[in-house]
This record gives sequence, structure tokens and C-alpha cells, in this order.
Amino acid sequence: MKKADIKVGFSCNNRCLFCVQGDKRFQVVDKTDEEVKGNIRKARSSCDIVTFTGGEPTLRKGLVDFIRLAAELRFKTIQIQTNGRMFAYLDYCKSLIAAGANEFSPALHGHVPELHDYLTNAPGSFRQVVAGIKNLKSLGQRVITNTVITKPNYRHLPEIARLLSGLKVDQFQFAFVHATGSARKNFDSIVPRKTLVEPYLKEALAVGIKNGISVMAEAMPFCFMAGFEDQVSERIMPEMAIFDEHGHLPDFKKSRLAEGKAKGSACRKCKYDAVCEGPWKEYPERYGWSEFEPITV
Repeated sequence: MKKADIKVGFSCNNRCLFCVQGDKRFQVVDKTDEEVKGNIRKARSSCDIVTFTGGEPTLRKGLVDFIRLAAELRFKTIQIQTNGRMFAYLDYCKSLIAAGANEFSPALHGHVPELHDYLTNAPGSFRQVVAGIKNLKSLGQRVITNTVITKPNYRHLPEIARLLSGLKVDQFQFAFVHATGSARKNFDSIVPRKTLVEPYLKEALAVGIKNGISVMAEAMPFCFMAGFEDQVSERIMPEMAIFDEHGHLPDFKKSRLAEGKAKGSACRKCKYDAVCEGPWKEYPERYGWSEFEPITV
């Protein structure tokens, strides 16, 4: 199945230190409701899954109408990818579900308020996200969380995993920070070394596996994932079309490989070369390739 990623605008009530969208909230005018609805209709011609994202999609008053249109067009999965804060309001959750949303993807970046709220620059956001996850699970919804791996939180990935397991989410993913936007600006304080991340990430993934939860890691090449190759996100990512401020990108994977990811000269020796995408290119541009050791046996 193919997925449509529809960015409804770049307004956001968080100011995440690692946000890949950076200052777009100040530079890009949010799409009108009719423009978003046009993208939804266009997406249905080739996609079975739709994700509403941004920016922060729950700030849009028209989100319920977007979801209702997607349901009328019979998208199989209608996902909301969000910072999760609005899910703290039970009636709001109920309105999204009634309109047709059936998968929710909030973001949690710390195991305690001090860490999450520091990374999001939004006091109280941790409490709201946790309350939101509890609300959604009480309503029988599928919850898939995302945690961006950063220098301040990587040592706490196992604790985040234990928290998410206790909240009984359906899946959690750890995504290595992509050093664009705000993350590029804050590179030295935000982007950790992958070799330092590796043991904490593996411990966190093991927590999820032990608890019977689907777990994934994104933007961590196979050479850092020994023993956890099945948890490499890129192996199972669906085909994806992007609808953003630039228009329509019909094949995100093609663009990602051509412009976003990179491979070192030693990668050709690795037995996973054909299936591994490599890191986001900004990482080796700063740190080089010495950490990337090809797997040959």
C-alpha cells in the first residue's frame, strides 16, 4: 500500500530544538482548507493510507473536515502525526475518531517532563502527551509513537521505552535526528555520535520486544543494528507521496535516496548495501565515515 503524507501547514505550538522544519512556520503560509482537500482527493488516486502532519495538524480547525473527507474517499488508514498535546482533551480525541481517524502518532522525546519539555521548548507538553496516549488507549485506538534520538535524550532511550510499554502503545519508533532546520542550527548540542547511541538504542528496542510491542529504529544503518536488523524502519517503510509547500512529490523514497541519504566508499563491501539506505547525509558531512564499518560476514 502507498502512503500520502499531507502537510496541512507549518504552524506549531512547540519549538523543538531538533525540528526539521526549522523556521518554516514564519516563512510559509499555511494551505487553505480547499488546497488541503484538493491534495486529499489527488492522493486517493494512488494511495490507500493518508497521514495528516505539518507543522502541527491539530492546530487546524478544519482537521475534522479533512479526516471526514478522507473517510468518505475510503482511505484504509487515516493517521494523525502530531506532537500529541491536543490528545489530552478527551472530547477532541472523540471528535477525530468520529470523523474517521483510526491511527494516532504522537511524539514523546523524554521519560520525564524536564527532558521532554526542554527538547520541545513547551512547558507542560510531556504531561499533555502522556495524558493523550492514555485517552486514546482508553478509546481503543491504535497508537504509534515517535521519539527523535538526540544528544540530550539518547542515554534515556531505555527509560522512554519502559514508559511507552507501560502506556501500552501499539508501536514505538526511535528516529535518529535529521540535522536540518533547527537541528542543523543546534547541531553541536543536538546530534550525538551513532556509536554512543547504539547500546542504549538496542536496550530500548529489547524492552519493547520483551513486552510484545512492535519497535523500530529509523536512520540507523545496519552497521549499528547488529542483532536488531528486523527493527530497521527503512526495511518496511511503505511507498510514500509527499504533499508539502512545494507541491506534490510522488516518490519520497527516490528523493530520499538521491538527495537526503548518503553512502561511504566502504558501504559497497557491506552485505546489507543493497537494502541499507545509509545515514542522512548531514551526519557524515560533519562527523565523517570512520564509525561506519561494513558487515562482511
